[in-house]
Amino acid sequence: MQGSLMLDIGGTWLSAEDRQILRQPQVGGLIIFARNIEHPRQVRELAASIRALRPDLLLAVDQEGGRVQRLRQGFLRLPAMRAIADNDNAEWLAEQCGWLMATEVLAVGLDLSFAPVLDLDYQRSAVVGSRAFEGDAQRAAQLAGAFIRGMSAAGMAATGKHFPGHGWAEADSHVAIPTDERSLEQIRAADLQPFARLSQQLAAVMPAHVIYPQVDPQPAGFSRRWLQDILRGELGFDGVIFSDDLSMAGAHVVGDAANRIEAALGAGCDMGLVCNDRAAAELALSALQRLRVQPPARLARMRGQGFASTEYRQHPRWSAAVAELRTAQLID
Repeated sequence: MQGSLMLDIGGTWLSAEDRQILRQPQVGGLIIFARNIEHPRQVRELAASIRALRPDLLLAVDQEGGRVQRLRQGFLRLPAMRAIADNDNAEWLAEQCGWLMATEVLAVGLDLSFAPVLDLDYQRSAVVGSRAFEGDAQRAAQLAGAFIRGMSAAGMAATGKHFPGHGWAEADSHVAIPTDERSLEQIRAADLQPFARLSQQLAAVMPAHVIYPQVDPQPAGFSRRWLQDILRGELGFDGVIFSDDLSMAGAHVVGDAANRIEAALGAGCDMGLVCNDRAAAELALSALQRLRVQPPARLARMRGQGFASTEYRQHPRWSAAVAELRTAQLID
């Protein structure tokens, strides 16, 4: 794995400009969005063309289920995770959802979906809301752990987000800079619990663009206190740390894209995401070229294992899992 920058492209195929930037060794990943997706075959062809250019790139997508589901046409419409919790066999259904999601994403040649969401649903944050499994920390950890088991069985590494918890802060970090005024003790007792309980099952963590002023004046993704002392030190986490999108408003507190990626990597992130802004991605790339950052070998752990066959819908587990979700009225 060569690079510490994950970026995106504009369309459903690679342009000459895309090819040029993807050849840069400081680029280590590419995330696809709805604008890059037409149907499963097209995504497979796009992934193949990227791998022909750079076999080592990590290919990612946000495919959580519910409203955050980039792969739609020709893919299973998964439920929002909050809908799972009310079922008697919620743990098993969560595991099946994790397996179904990962199988479909791997089958089109992508490595990972940034999932699951480990935030707690306090019914305060509109941006989290039904993306969370539960408001209760123990139950959220239980259901997310089951989802991760399903992902793992399919061959996908899990990314827990948004550390140390985005559920209490009301503002949306895509367009504002949220703050969570609670003490570290309050956060430890609740929001931090799913991350602590699942720290050995998670291959990666994505921090929140949220400021917790009683702990650190910087957003969590730019905070050595959160990433080094608490996540690495207290929780013993040794997996990958991905920044959340450094183009989001919540990241602007540290300056331009060059400052942002430098601050994120300096705080302890292994890979910085710069999305939906090619000029910003180029600025971040220039900063990495200047800094000569050496990305850690652990990024390679995020590669998909044994990419699923395109015939995955013939798999007995597929039919059984879909039937169970239909019975629970979680999918159509």
